[in-house]
Amino acid sequence: MKIDLSYHLDADTIKKLAAKISDRDKALSSAGHFGTHFDVMGKQFSLDYTESRGVIFDVRGAGTGEIGLNLVDLSLVQEGDFVLLYTAVSEKYAYQSDEYNTLFPQLSWELIEALTDKHIHVIGIDMRGVRQGAEHGKADNFCAERGVFIVENLVNLGQLLRYQGQNFIVHLYPLPLEGFSGLPSRVVAEIAG
Repeated sequence: MKIDLSYHLDADTIKKLAAKISDRDKALSSAGHFGTHFDVMGKQFSLDYTESRGVIFDVRGAGTGEIGLNLVDLSLVQEGDFVLLYTAVSEKYAYQSDEYNTLFPQLSWELIEALTDKHIHVIGIDMRGVRQGAEHGKADNFCAERGVFIVENLVNLGQLLRYQGQNFIVHLYPLPLEGFSGLPSRVVAEIAG
């Protein structure tokens, strides 16, 4: 069974997002960050990352605070994993609404460091970033420097949560664009059996 974790953008949404950006060059580079996307941050995307063992954690208990080590059982995380964090933000708020852009939790720096120390491939989230404000890009770069990438704006993690503890593979296919810090991506979970 497969579950599509990608936010589906339509032409009207893309036009509205692009219209909010007055500088044409900035609008073009920002296009890589629309919908579900992979924050590549100037690093090389390895085809080895297109399929990873998935592990999902229900971190809704953080509310709009910090997602700390108390909500993620690191003993379940292995090198090369795609770690998904279910916050339910993408279910509660419309994509790119004021609430979506402001009412979301952050991963604690301690958790970010612990995940990168595990040498996972990807952190997947159902919200707009692992940190807020200026720390958004700082966290993306911190992870990318350590070979860990972030996929933002995932959907259907609540549906995937039903398979927590079961084996599943996450397929990640970003577009092969050059010169972008973010790459629009298709992300699909494949449940074994």
